[in-house]
Amino acid sequence: MNKIGFAVRCSAVAAGTAMLFGVAGMAMADENRGDQDVDVNVQISQPEEPGVLAMSVAGTTTTLTEDGSTPMVRQFKGTLPTVTVTDTRAADQIPLGAGWYVLGTSTDFVGGSGQPAISAAHLGWQPQLIDGGELGLIAEGGQVGTAMDSGPNAVGLVDQELLALAFDSGAIATEGQWTATADLFLRTPATVTPGDYAAQLTLSLFE
Repeated sequence: MNKIGFAVRCSAVAAGTAMLFGVAGMAMADENRGDQDVDVNVQISQPEEPGVLAMSVAGTTTTLTEDGSTPMVRQFKGTLPTVTVTDTRAADQIPLGAGWYVLGTSTDFVGGSGQPAISAAHLGWQPQLIDGGELGLIAEGGQVGTAMDSGPNAVGLVDQELLALAFDSGAIATEGQWTATADLFLRTPATVTPGDYAAQLTLSLFE
């Protein structure tokens, strides 16, 4: 017999036998031979990177409704969604004497049907602290009147106006969070063109 041919045939038989055992092993894998639980643990340490000073607003829309109009002036009122300032920094991460403040400014009110726009000078607000912290170092901004009012603050939200401020960020770092809102009011002439209007009020946090 040819020894080389015999060796090749033996190798083929061995390979075929190995394949059969492999298939048999796969078929038997469906039988559960026991279970073993593994506990998975993790330790999450305090992040080493510096904390942050951030702002969030509890909503993206608000609606003004007519309230308190007179024969000469139409008035529409609403409420600014709650503004939250959060500071997760340690006192030694805050620059000495630094303080934060939130400003607000509005675009003009644009009519949905092409009617003339209403200037942002007709939108005013009265800021209010909801939670100013226990140390009393947070202050709300003053009332900003509208073009329909009189006085030095009758300018509307044309430019950035103060909602709230912290005099010393480092001194209040342990408090961590503060909230504020504002009463909004739009005042227009009685002859304002009826229709739907929309404006965008932008809030900005600075330090």
